[in-house]
Amino acid sequence: MSSSIRILTSRCVASAGRRHLAATLSRPAASPRLGLASPGTASSIGVPSSFAAARLQSTTAAPEDAVPTGPKVKAPALVYISGEEMTHYATQLLLKEWIEPHFDTSSWETYDLSCKSRDETSDQVLHDAVEAGKRVGAIFKEPTITPSAVQVQEMGLKQAWGSPNGAMRKGWNGITISRDTIHIEGIELGYKNQVLFERHAVGGEYGAGWDEVGQGTLLTTYIPQDGGAPFVVDKRDLTDKHNVCVVYHNPYDNVRELAKIFFERCLEHQVTPYIVTKKTVFKWQEGFWATMKKVFDDKYKDEFLKQGLLDRSGGDLQHLISDAATMQLIRWTDGGFGMAAHNYDGDMLTDQIAQVHRSPGFITSNLVGRNDDGSYIKEFEASHGTVTDLWLDHLAGKETSLNPLGLVEALLGAMSHAARLELDEKPNDKNVQEMHAFVDNFQSTLRTALHNTFRYGQGTRDMCGPTGFTTEDFIAKVAWRLNRYLAQQVEEQAPPELKEGDLAVPKEKLAEFDQKAILKLFEKYDKDGSGKIDFKEFSKMLMKMGVAPKKAPKEG
Repeated sequence: MSSSIRILTSRCVASAGRRHLAATLSRPAASPRLGLASPGTASSIGVPSSFAAARLQSTTAAPEDAVPTGPKVKAPALVYISGEEMTHYATQLLLKEWIEPHFDTSSWETYDLSCKSRDETSDQVLHDAVEAGKRVGAIFKEPTITPSAVQVQEMGLKQAWGSPNGAMRKGWNGITISRDTIHIEGIELGYKNQVLFERHAVGGEYGAGWDEVGQGTLLTTYIPQDGGAPFVVDKRDLTDKHNVCVVYHNPYDNVRELAKIFFERCLEHQVTPYIVTKKTVFKWQEGFWATMKKVFDDKYKDEFLKQGLLDRSGGDLQHLISDAATMQLIRWTDGGFGMAAHNYDGDMLTDQIAQVHRSPGFITSNLVGRNDDGSYIKEFEASHGTVTDLWLDHLAGKETSLNPLGLVEALLGAMSHAARLELDEKPNDKNVQEMHAFVDNFQSTLRTALHNTFRYGQGTRDMCGPTGFTTEDFIAKVAWRLNRYLAQQVEEQAPPELKEGDLAVPKEKLAEFDQKAILKLFEKYDKDGSGKIDFKEFSKMLMKMGVAPKKAPKEG
């Protein structure tokens, strides 16, 4: 016990001697001892009553706080797909300020999917990116532009290149697009608790064939691959002079895998699952619901019942007609639920979730596919576009204030998945184990720095109003806070491992002291039960015991 107290005391003294006393990483609302204010500023840490609160700290930090020291960690391999406009600019900034000071990213493969690059390579760069993603298995994608006819003219493109998403989903055997609400503790957005969504990644209108035709007859004929007799799926007479004919299908082989991903995520996040279709009108959607229900009943229902996650849904997996789902998304603002739907319905409903939850910037978007070896391919991106309006302001020399939360969540997700793939491949490699642990700690620390910056009323203007930080200042502020938090986690010099022989009090003398009474005294000043005494508590203890060093009296 005395050894432990000596080690604790030496650490308290060393900590107190630093130029800037590091703040703990506890969330502001959870610990009244968190002090992130600069010297000379208020140290109150409650969540600001208004997001337009005065800024508590200067963006410019002391050099020793701002510049990370020590070797960089080799980042796990991933595919980086760059886009354009405001989100490309902001992502390059946060890479420079948040990621590159701590990681060697030389193992990342970068592919430029800007309209100019796709045009110059006749879209070969897209095919190369898809092949790389399949080989590596972890992908981060910046928002990209799918050019309209007007943009084709403005950019001088050879043609209107289609959305890259279809090629990616097909090339990576896409199963689902997971879209979840992002939450910052202590800040109310739209939903109080998390909402999950699985959107079938393939099929539907997005892969449709179509043409404009006149009067006549349209036949949709199925020709079996096994050589069986062809038959007509649909025949219709077109009597109008102007018609648009559309043909698409929904592949259902991977719905069982989608169900597995969905129900396991619902269990992990403790939410109630719902399945959404329009099967009352679109009879062909019955198969989606039937497959999801069978997987649920066979493998997951008992566990959901055991955990009480079906209490709100009558003790069973419920089906929602898509019309009803749109209403429930507005009503169920307590959150705590998950939905799974077809491709198009999923796209529309997750847009609605984004609006209820403040903006698309607070929604994740992760494509999950299967590689040939059975491992998951995961692509992470923000759910919003390139934010053209802010880009035009930036080009005009005006201040901008882009919230990068969705972008950094996507980047951290890709890095985390990349680290997991590498660890799965080399589970006994010590360097890989250390890299995985560093990535895991880094993403947690960056989220804390990011969220605390919002909590202090130092966020972007979508959260803080006109007094909010600009794009550049916000990224710099988070970098400053991130570096402080990471520095706090590293001892400047590892403390010696003290043994009983190192004690100034001999063992025979030590036996005279009441160890239980010493422990009771220690617990009196260890207010939060953490097993540690900070400088303030240590000072108070010494003063109450009458052994605190006093200032020398002034002469004269």
